Amino acid sequence: MPNLEPAQVGLRTRLFKLLFESDSRAAKAFDIGLVILIFLSVGIVMLDSIERYHQRYGELFFYTEWAITVLFTIELVLRIYCLQKPWLYLKSFYGIIDLLAILPSWLTLIVPGSQTLIVVRLLRALRLFRVLDMMILEGEKRLLLDALIRSRHQILLFLFTVLMVVTIFSSVLYLIEPAEAGFTSIPTAIYWGIVTLTTVGYGDITPVTPLGQFISVAIMLTGYSIIALPVGVFSAEVIRALREERYSREACPGCGRDHHERDARYCKFCGTWLDEDTLDPRHKTKSPEA
Repeated sequence: MPNLEPAQVGLRTRLFKLLFESDSRAAKAFDIGLVILIFLSVGIVMLDSIERYHQRYGELFFYTEWAITVLFTIELVLRIYCLQKPWLYLKSFYGIIDLLAILPSWLTLIVPGSQTLIVVRLLRALRLFRVLDMMILEGEKRLLLDALIRSRHQILLFLFTVLMVVTIFSSVLYLIEPAEAGFTSIPTAIYWGIVTLTTVGYGDITPVTPLGQFISVAIMLTGYSIIALPVGVFSAEVIRALREERYSREACPGCGRDHHERDARYCKFCGTWLDEDTLDPRHKTKSPEA
């Protein structure tokens, strides 16, 4: 990183604390303002899709959305400016969401016919996860994601087993039920089997033979008995994660990512020194000013 003047260093440090942390009144006020802008933007996209509102307030929606886009663009530029390794942030989940939040609007000025991408702006709602994570939800989101990752093998095995059961039962129904009942192919029968197993019951395809109705009952009872299995597995992993929760939520001044071990001194994603109050032994300087 090039050498910076003390005033620039102080500015970058203040911006980092404002944009990536939520332990001051200014940072919390910024987060609240960001939440309001996100809700306003998503609401405009939804209302603009209603024809009568589009005809009456289309011009107001247009200029308001562009004002929000400009604010989001400025915010992203400031995030990039205050990080030591901004390219790592741009490749992260939230960095990609930040880019998708503004690119569709700017593309309409460059690429003809890209107006259809405007609906992608609804992805701005995903930015609420980061804001809420810093403001009130803290690490709960991360804890749930960890529990989901830990239980992925059991859940995948469960889904595979359910798919096999549905395929077998549906193939039998395809053989014994007439085409007039709706069982015109095995994929159609599998659709019926999934709807029946999950007890949704649209009623667009129904068996008419006694054997087919008996198999339907068996699938329904099977659905009631196994549908709660992944919930139990996931709940057990959540409890386990609560007991083993050991991660820090402090953002890295290098790339802006969190979820480091509480005793970690360096970022596991980019190697930046994490303790802003002590000197980095490698460079003999504080991390934000490195």
